Amino acid sequence: MTMERVGVIGGGLMGSGIAEVCARAGSQVVVHEIDTPAAEAAVARIESSLAKAVERGKLEEAARSELLERITVSTDLDEQSDRQLVIEAATENEELKRKIFTDLDMIVTDEEAILASNTSSIPITRLAAATGRPENVVGLHFFNPVPVMALVELVTTVMTSDIAAGRARAYAETLGKTVILAKDRAGFVVNMLLVPYMLSAIRMLETGVASAEDIDTGMRLGANHPMGPLELTDFVGLDTTKFVADVLFDEFKEPLYASPPLLTRMVEAGLHGRKSGGGFYSYR
Repeated sequence: MTMERVGVIGGGLMGSGIAEVCARAGSQVVVHEIDTPAAEAAVARIESSLAKAVERGKLEEAARSELLERITVSTDLDEQSDRQLVIEAATENEELKRKIFTDLDMIVTDEEAILASNTSSIPITRLAAATGRPENVVGLHFFNPVPVMALVELVTTVMTSDIAAGRARAYAETLGKTVILAKDRAGFVVNMLLVPYMLSAIRMLETGVASAEDIDTGMRLGANHPMGPLELTDFVGLDTTKFVADVLFDEFKEPLYASPPLLTRMVEAGLHGRKSGGGFYSYR
């Protein structure tokens, strides 16, 4: 299944990565950003990622130029009007995402176009309900870094049509991704398992069971994980981790999803992990 015209809403770390893999699959991609500085930053992210691929011998220089020609970054949402698939990759904020889906519903003219969200935790039904075409709304949850990570979670709702789900799955597979199917529950598959693991490590640190270094070393060498849970939390972002945990707790009301006080205080202090220069470790 080839989607010739793909839109991506948001050109941040995830959105720029999604745009890159879609362009690699041959799609013409229009990335939407909120203003000119954000659009310029999105272009820079994509160019940097492709330059690294060339340096590592993963991509030919000629292919890099062709890929860049397939990607347009725009601040005009109306340029999404002719898209066959639009993947929303905006900030993990339900109100914002609902507004984006309402706007896309009015702008995208193809009645068979698929509207997808890259949300890592918000139930897709809530986003689909903001449109007049809930049968064509799915979750396509990519993982960071998108060009490297092989997994996509396909999330369907009770309203998603089999045709839309099949088209979305087929396209994700053309991107070279392995697709797993998840029912529409907060956290889907990966985060329902991963977030309690990360929160448990934070509780261990908080109660003095072990140091951050020993917790992470234990899981790297004892369980053969590429990163320890606290390193991973810094990589994901403490603010993002807390947001996802709060969504899971609101959905299931289970203590294992409750944010530990240490995580809450660190987020309030602006210690968000690698992106802020410090979290459980310093990156300055």
